Amino acid sequence: MKKWLPIIIILGIILLIGAYMASLNNKLVVLDQKATAQWANVESSYQRRADLIPNIVSTAKGYAEFEQSTLIAVTEARSKATSVNIDPSNITPEQLAQYQEAQAGVTSALSRLLAVFERYPDLKANENFKELINELERTENRINVERNRFNEEARLFNTEINQFPTKMFAGMLGFNEKAYFKADAGSEKAPEVDFDFGKDK
Repeated sequence: MKKWLPIIIILGIILLIGAYMASLNNKLVVLDQKATAQWANVESSYQRRADLIPNIVSTAKGYAEFEQSTLIAVTEARSKATSVNIDPSNITPEQLAQYQEAQAGVTSALSRLLAVFERYPDLKANENFKELINELERTENRINVERNRFNEEARLFNTEINQFPTKMFAGMLGFNEKAYFKADAGSEKAPEVDFDFGKDK
């Protein structure tokens, strides 16, 4: 019996490690799926904004004097942003930076459009356009909320895989850190956009 004792001990250790890794894998899968699901909410919010842009551009085009270069810039920024896709199961800092840069281009183009829009009283009085802009503002708020929620889910996941002893096994199980959304350059300065359409300037 004594000669089998080392083998029994080794097998016991292997079984314990196997059970731990199975349990750890299940736990990390849950955290990973929560972050992935939240990423889908982020993409959905950005898609909502992208879907609004053609209607905004189409309405503004109805005003012959409206600056076409501004509309072209918005359309091109939208096209670039919608062409950048990320694998939610493997969100790297480089991928997220590229995605965020493309979306920031849309934000910048929309800001210019809104600034130009202020100079067109007739367009400002258009009820359809007002509703589109109000919906855009609500969507921008939703984007911010969903990004923050994604960062929180990513933080919980990253914290777990960086703790000992999880850190020893996370990579072996195929789990890597998720990138965070970072504040856009200049975001510390709130944009000055007037949404009070009923007030004459």
